[in-house]
Amino acid sequence: MRNGQNGATVPTVAFRNVTKRFGEVVAANGLELEIRSGEFLSFLGPSGCGKTTALRMIAGFEQPSEGDVLIDGTRVNELPAYRRPVNMVFQSYALFPHLNVARNVAYGLLQRSPRPPRTEIDRRVAAMLDLVQLRGFENRRIWEMSGGQQQRVALARALINEPKVLLLDEPLAALDRKLRRDMQIELQNLQRRVGITFILVTHDQEEALSMSDRVCIMRDGGIVQQGTPADLYDRPVNRYVADFVGKSNFFAGTVLTARGGGAVIELDGGGTVTAGRTGEGLSLLPGDAVSVAVRPEQIVLARREDALPAGGAATISARVQNRIFLGEHIEYLLRSETLGEFLTLAPRRSELTERPFEAGEAVFAAFSTEAALVLGSE
Repeated sequence: MRNGQNGATVPTVAFRNVTKRFGEVVAANGLELEIRSGEFLSFLGPSGCGKTTALRMIAGFEQPSEGDVLIDGTRVNELPAYRRPVNMVFQSYALFPHLNVARNVAYGLLQRSPRPPRTEIDRRVAAMLDLVQLRGFENRRIWEMSGGQQQRVALARALINEPKVLLLDEPLAALDRKLRRDMQIELQNLQRRVGITFILVTHDQEEALSMSDRVCIMRDGGIVQQGTPADLYDRPVNRYVADFVGKSNFFAGTVLTARGGGAVIELDGGGTVTAGRTGEGLSLLPGDAVSVAVRPEQIVLARREDALPAGGAATISARVQNRIFLGEHIEYLLRSETLGEFLTLAPRRSELTERPFEAGEAVFAAFSTEAALVLGSE
């Protein structure tokens, strides 16, 4: 952000009540958002939620039907894409196969009028290749590069013009899982080194949570919740966010009593749960239909009920349906006669001191009061 005339800080990018329609389809609906200088922000959501439309309106590829898009406090609704201080890395990378790596990276500088001197272009290309760890690949052809290397070329080409904002449209989607994980770390480190604003669009929650300072969860063209990855995971505002960010178990029930930020819930399948937390802004009254959300890693399993921690929110008798080996963790799918199926996640190290639970085995499950979060039924 920079300082405005009245001393207030001006966001690098801002949406002011932005709506975008394509005929009868509302792709973005009343977006209100401020993005700070040097922030790594992600738009996260399923296909069709409006995240790519939001990115394209920043880039200048789409114009809002209503409201304003601002960059450094200046309205840019009608400003063409090539005049905006932003660059974009596409999912397909959009590299030029007839140009070598150096010429691809230099492309933006070569289009300027007046064109910078050749020595300046060479210096900046070399600096960018150093930044993305591709020095020595100047004369390599694009088809001779791996997927991860091509992505680095695309990043260098976008960054060489020194944009205020770098837009990333699912840039890791074409990479395999291990390479995608490596590139997530590379992108995070790169953003810290260059210090400019990164805005990422993705449907991959791991990608958004692992890289971002702040995440905007989108649905039906609107922002449902925005916050740090920890905020979204620990304090989702509704069932949609809790279900989209990480894994959650949901137990339907009815409010018996509500007080002090918590509630006692009568579960539809039988029994009660004492929940220590409620979703932000959720006002509860006796008789309200709700869902109790519990993360799988917050559920403890034992073969004997007296081996469970005392003072929990609920104790559930269940049977193991499936044991799923995930390397450092073991995921158990359990089934309760009253509550149906739910998941637990146990660290692998627990098997070093106690034999693992097996499919068909009867167990007891419990979770703490603070692990139980009351959300609306929708």
